[in-house]
Amino acid sequence: MTVYVVVTFSPHLFSPCLRLGGLSFRVFASPPMTNPCIITVAITGSLPCKKDTPAVPVTPAEQIESTHEAFEAGASLVHIHVRDADEVPSSDPALFAVVGEGIRKHCPGMIIQYSTGGRGRAMDERGGMLHLEPDMASLATGSVNFPTMIYENPPDFVDGLATIMRDRKIKPEIEIFDAAMMYAAADLVKRGLLIAPLHVQFVMGIKNALPVRESILDFLLSELPEVLPEATWTAAGTGRHQLTLNHWALSRGGHCRTGLEDNIRFDADRLATSNGELVARVAAMCADYDRHPASPSEARAILGLPSVGVSRV
Repeated sequence: MTVYVVVTFSPHLFSPCLRLGGLSFRVFASPPMTNPCIITVAITGSLPCKKDTPAVPVTPAEQIESTHEAFEAGASLVHIHVRDADEVPSSDPALFAVVGEGIRKHCPGMIIQYSTGGRGRAMDERGGMLHLEPDMASLATGSVNFPTMIYENPPDFVDGLATIMRDRKIKPEIEIFDAAMMYAAADLVKRGLLIAPLHVQFVMGIKNALPVRESILDFLLSELPEVLPEATWTAAGTGRHQLTLNHWALSRGGHCRTGLEDNIRFDADRLATSNGELVARVAAMCADYDRHPASPSEARAILGLPSVGVSRV
């Protein structure tokens, strides 16, 4: 005799078969009656090194393993920077290819997003991995002052990256370090260089860029439907502000980013042990806001990305 039981599980778990005495129980995972939250894990970034925290993954093998742990904890999107043998930020397509291939193998369906960010990378190399056609890539639509440098994204450079992403059907994540970047993204859509609807990320907490003020996030969200209709959004906070932005995004129906790129501490008393630990905390927080961590298939549907194995059109 077989008894069928439907329960709610973590989105990344498979349906097990249980036996009790002479009964066989087949357990199916049913979708939680809550709204999904895409949890992005930014595993490495350009700044943290082993001297800062042993947890930051810097080799391809470490990055694949760290991403898998975060995937199991509830992340459905991974944001990737790569490093050379000296832990220096790199644009080497071969490194991106190894990391991407490993994640596809070990984290089925996970959304892979390559960084085109500028810290420590030559401008003419920042898009050099896009021929690998990840699901997504980051795109800052303007320049901004960072604490010790100008994050340069001249208009012709932005146009060039946007064109490559459009032609290769890579969905951009528009990085909003300053309010003007949201309006610049709208201009790219108007000129046909980007395809709507877009996905944007509001980055708060970097000195000289967007400060961590709830009123500013609310202003940006009030503008978003008119400036970029039907856009989806994520909020990211740096350092101790990471957790604050996680709460703000969850409460407003947005999506969350966490990971050692933005914050190497779990709290004021200790370092985070891994990217997975930071992801697990956000995954647990979701229930407080009637949310659940989006599965890879849910995340792909939300962002308008094809299912794994389906050709891009």
